Amino acid sequence: MKIDDYALLIKLNEIGTIRGTAKDILISQPAVTQRLKYIEEYFGQIIFIRTPKRLVLTPGGEMIINHAVSVIEQEKTIKNKLAASSDEVQGTLSIACSSLISQRFLPAILGEFNNAFPKVAIDLVTGISEDIKRNHKNYHACIIRGEKLKESTCKRLFDDPLYIFDTEPFPTNKMKERPLISFSSDDSLHELVDNWLYHHQDEIKPVKTITVDQIETCKQFMKQGLGMAVLPESVSDSMKEEYPHISLKLNGKQMTRDTWVCYQEGARKLPQVDRFIHALTKKTFL
Repeated sequence: MKIDDYALLIKLNEIGTIRGTAKDILISQPAVTQRLKYIEEYFGQIIFIRTPKRLVLTPGGEMIINHAVSVIEQEKTIKNKLAASSDEVQGTLSIACSSLISQRFLPAILGEFNNAFPKVAIDLVTGISEDIKRNHKNYHACIIRGEKLKESTCKRLFDDPLYIFDTEPFPTNKMKERPLISFSSDDSLHELVDNWLYHHQDEIKPVKTITVDQIETCKQFMKQGLGMAVLPESVSDSMKEEYPHISLKLNGKQMTRDTWVCYQEGARKLPQVDRFIHALTKKTFL
């Protein structure tokens, strides 16, 4: 059995389908099926029962999954110990990063980091901050938006002011009624926007909501005149001269989305983690 086999079992159990797992790890369904067959033959046990909805663990499968988790954890532990004891910066750096930051800033940061420390293997997951927060203990460092993690050491990277944009002006003497274009994000952003709209309901009234998956799609829909969009400065600064916009403020205070890097106590004892966090905190984002 290889480490990758144990990792595959854990992924199958997490996702629950062979198709979904194959898509997630970027290999074919037949390859996943064949690998699972080999693993079951190796242990002499059926690990999963295939149902129409998802894979269901057998009693023997539960024991094997627990063993797989233990093996993966032991592998991480020994790699971390070896990395910490080495004079050279190496080992694995596990990062979970907000989608916006991963699209806008992370490629350049990781490019510089990789050039400086080529022996560090980057293990990266991107997604919505809420999902990252739920699984934050699985990573060396988490770059998240909104509220910081209470159980972790967190450093603020930057504050990201929010603006509402449109192709049509924001009148001061009458109600503005337009569709609101929203992109997939965590609940804390939507709550900020809803709170602001509630306090400005006599000035701006969304007549319907258009929901898209990505912030870039949201921007393009707004630019085509399909409605208003609330966007952070980090992705909209160049739009201010071209499109009508107003700053989101409550009680005279600018509303922002804070961006944090969070990590577990003691994680910076690992040289690769310490160097990465140092690189992040020295970076100028806006």
